[in-house]
Amino acid sequence: MAAALLALVMTLLLAPSEARAEYGDVVMNNYSDEADMRPVVFPHWFHRIRFRCKVCHGDLGFEFEAGGNEINMLKIIDGEYCGACHNGNIAWGVENCELCHTGKPGTETQVHGSTLKRLVTPASQSQ
Repeated sequence: MAAALLALVMTLLLAPSEARAEYGDVVMNNYSDEADMRPVVFPHWFHRIRFRCKVCHGDLGFEFEAGGNEINMLKIIDGEYCGACHNGNIAWGVENCELCHTGKPGTETQVHGSTLKRLVTPASQSQ
């Protein structure tokens, strides 16, 4: 019984599906729609509990603004931005598209649940 329950939980966790962004996640859709790919949902807090801000925002050059970087797959493959770690050695590599490209097509680049976005976007336009 426990093995069956564990198998069910693992299947649900690992099954490719549209990811729901959680508060603080960054949805990146600068190029995804044009490339007929789902947007990337970057789990910011998952990374933040493991690394200091300096690692990504200082050493790797990420801007402190959603959409502030010109990240594309060529740069990632060349080891820039996400590719510094997601190279198949430190973390999974670029051949595992479905692990990052999990967002709902058409979702704009944003910090999900951003208080600032709620303050400047009329309620009728917010998602």
